[in-house]
Amino acid sequence: MSGDDPTISRRQFVASAGAVTASSAIGTAQAAAPERLAGRFAGKIAWITGGARGQGRSHAQRLAAQGADIIISDSVTSLPTIEYPMASQADLDETAEMVRAMGRRVLALRSDVRDPDAVTEVAQKGVEMFGRIDLLVANAGVYGTAPLASMSDGLFDDVVRTNLYGVFHSMRAVLPGMVARRYGRIVAIASLAARTGQMNSGAYCASKWGVIGMVKATALEVAKSNVTVNCVCPTGVNTPLLNNAAAWKRALPGDAEPSREKFEAKMRLNPFAPQGVPWVEPSDVSDSVLFLLSEEARHITGSAIDVAAGSMATNVA
Repeated sequence: MSGDDPTISRRQFVASAGAVTASSAIGTAQAAAPERLAGRFAGKIAWITGGARGQGRSHAQRLAAQGADIIISDSVTSLPTIEYPMASQADLDETAEMVRAMGRRVLALRSDVRDPDAVTEVAQKGVEMFGRIDLLVANAGVYGTAPLASMSDGLFDDVVRTNLYGVFHSMRAVLPGMVARRYGRIVAIASLAARTGQMNSGAYCASKWGVIGMVKATALEVAKSNVTVNCVCPTGVNTPLLNNAAAWKRALPGDAEPSREKFEAKMRLNPFAPQGVPWVEPSDVSDSVLFLLSEEARHITGSAIDVAAGSMATNVA
């Protein structure tokens, strides 16, 4: 796992899970909640794209902790247009081991969401192993920055093909089976940049705005099939996509030795979000993802939930 990866280790995850369980033991209703949540996805099969680290790892861990068997896929290949290192095979293997340590079955596959055939193969192998796919978290994404006037075709293509085509390929691969069984839950990871413009992020904004439109259109297509399609729009999340050496350098111009600690200090001094936090954690996003995948959200479809620390409060309603 790369040194700048802020996602939690297995030991930290187990410790934090224990802390959550302990703190929830206050009052009869609260004491019953962890037991109920532990099996909330029992018997379900969940596929998470971009699952090797960051948000994808968090979603996989949380779903496994609540009873789901897991399919994780990730390209584990760096792109020359993207400034930060992508997830590695070691990251993918570690996430798979975390799921196994919870007693859940896991299928971990190297697969690039830009390639429709590779995505279809993951879905096929998942069905061969588990019999079906109930839940999809279309999470794989990359971030690239450049002014539009000087942006290369390669950068625009890599961002849009990963963030938008990747969601399309993944949803298309699971929808026929979900519709045939009359059950399915799909959550795509969009972004705060799916609702706003951000300077030097034309490709990223275009890809994420497209995700919301595709989610809404698809939700209408399958609305009578007991299949829901939603998305989550986070602000900056504390993962290598946001917190990496290239980002430190951009945020600290003129600093000969930019670092993660200096970057965080600057973000805390000048927070982007009204709540005053420099970013949210992957687990904060997982809270909303799991809600939308659950039966509690069975009548929510075609919606976008913001996990933006107040950043959407100034948007037009």
